Amino acid sequence: MLISGILETCLYATDLVAAERFYAHVLGLDVVGREDGRHVFFRCGNGMLLIFNPNRTSMELSFIGGAKIPSHGALGPGHVAFAIMERDLDAWREKLAQAGIEIESEVAWPQGGRSLYLRDPAGNSVELATPQIWGSAFRAS
Repeated sequence: MLISGILETCLYATDLVAAERFYAHVLGLDVVGREDGRHVFFRCGNGMLLIFNPNRTSMELSFIGGAKIPSHGALGPGHVAFAIMERDLDAWREKLAQAGIEIESEVAWPQGGRSLYLRDPAGNSVELATPQIWGSAFRAS
């Protein structure tokens, strides 16, 4: 048995309106679900990015079809890295500048590939990276 990939990942933010503006309008992810004050969900390629308000999800139980969804949440900034094409780095720099988003750091990795680091409105570390940072076997689709 092997795990075939990451289906979803979560970040946490108390201002879900600001999070939705950032991930939908700046990064261009499609919103596929939301519950005011609780969560906003985005499609990201073949996976999902879930943004939860930890003030709600760390304290409440959820039930789907009678099954309990365990409470979950985190405090402090998290991290997510999105795969981008190397040829799109300049376009991303320009888009972020136009949106008033500061690039916190840019890294050229010794094994190849590049990363742009920025912060979402909740302070989470967001990385736009060429998949080669993990070696030549990874490619952006």
